[in-house]
Amino acid sequence: MANRIRKAVFPVAGLGTRLLPATKTMPKEMLTIVDRPLIQYAVDEAREAGIEQIIFVTGRGKSALVDYFDVAFELEATMRDKGKSLNALDASRGRIGEIVTVRQQQPLGLGHAVWCARDIVGDEPFAVLLPDDLMMPGALKPMVEAWEKVGGNLVATEEVPADKTGSYGIITPGETSGALTEIRGLVEKPAPDKAPSRLGVIGRYILQPDIFEILDRAEAGAGGEIQLTDAMARLISRQPFHALKVDAVRHDCGDKIGFVLANLAMALGRDDIAPKIREAISRL
Repeated sequence: MANRIRKAVFPVAGLGTRLLPATKTMPKEMLTIVDRPLIQYAVDEAREAGIEQIIFVTGRGKSALVDYFDVAFELEATMRDKGKSLNALDASRGRIGEIVTVRQQQPLGLGHAVWCARDIVGDEPFAVLLPDDLMMPGALKPMVEAWEKVGGNLVATEEVPADKTGSYGIITPGETSGALTEIRGLVEKPAPDKAPSRLGVIGRYILQPDIFEILDRAEAGAGGEIQLTDAMARLISRQPFHALKVDAVRHDCGDKIGFVLANLAMALGRDDIAPKIREAISRL
């Protein structure tokens, strides 16, 4: 079993119904935040954390995701002929053998999507990134650094409003050391009066391959779907499990408001365009 995190699973088969009609024919992960598609930010975060193999769990109509990281011969030839720099395309080029795809034929839940990658992941710990959650700065690198100290399983968390616990997996906390908290239990989308804490799991995970054995059972949870949270809860008594409270701003880009706010936040963080954006906002 590998003693470092080399592989990351990106569940990108979702239909993006919260962003319709934009996502009717366009994968939500290909919608742009300023001038880069959402998927690019997540892949950049994985690369920064030392990930060597990127595993896309895709669905029908998602081929644009894979094409985006391929070589664009016609575009590059045209740009070269016109003497234009190709530097803008650097981040969008997949390295040879870096990107692997597998299909999730039915939308049976996040746990099922992760399970679809089991043969590619093999018998080693791996990361899971949900591209909907845009993290600035990236959360995976500090997670990998924390995991190298404590091992086992690790999830990213943030403190969520009391009335929003029904939208998250919520942890039952144990001992805390700095930003790390031992996880003693995990419940999917509890009502506010049933929530064991306000620490909600957000879209970054480091998991042991033992999770696949549990997901093999295909047990339906909340919403009739195979929930990753339920499978993780079963591992808690068997393996070390920690939560890292990440020092990052999270934008839920699967939601219209989150998507617009992410564009504004990213634009205001860019020296090349921020002054004009601020000027435009002041006029609104």
